[in-house]
Amino acid sequence: MKKKTFTLFLALALVFAGIIGGTLAWLTDTTDAVVNTFTDSDIDITLTETGAVNNHNSYKMVPGYTISKDPKVTVEAGSEKCYLFVKLEKSANFDNFLTYEIADGWTALTDVNNDSIADDGVYYRIVETTGMGTAYSVLKNDQVTVKGTVTKEMMSGLTTDTYPTLKVTAYASQFNKNATETFTVNEAWTNVSSNSGN
Repeated sequence: MKKKTFTLFLALALVFAGIIGGTLAWLTDTTDAVVNTFTDSDIDITLTETGAVNNHNSYKMVPGYTISKDPKVTVEAGSEKCYLFVKLEKSANFDNFLTYEIADGWTALTDVNNDSIADDGVYYRIVETTGMGTAYSVLKNDQVTVKGTVTKEMMSGLTTDTYPTLKVTAYASQFNKNATETFTVNEAWTNVSSNSGN
């Protein structure tokens, strides 16, 4: 009998505890959830030139004349801070016929191979996120100049295979290695040149 009475009292105590506990107001609080979304990052560049057809332009050379040539490189909006490179590759006979200067803001890349000499035709600049969407001219005044020393005989000796050429290619590499370190310009060039076969 004592066991039944004890069980009855225990059951009644639990019922009363539930009723009393359910009527009490507790101070509580909950925060709004913070959702962390990790999106992709990228560097997107374009190289454009007025009048290019299938990435190719042809120009008539007239001694002493300047020829409008306006390759421009743009780091597209939404890209990360980066090193922007341009590589100008001249045909073997280019310097006999034409000259150009690199546009302001570009720096010649030197000492990539630890040989203390300039790496011909490679130039770079650092593009901050505030510079995204800016079209950077590659050639000073967007032109090349036909040398005044070019003669008719020099030009008549040219064939389709030996016309002087100037090839412009653009590359970009991220600026930061991680949250605390940046790439050196030579490391950045190695990143892009080893990935592009240059």
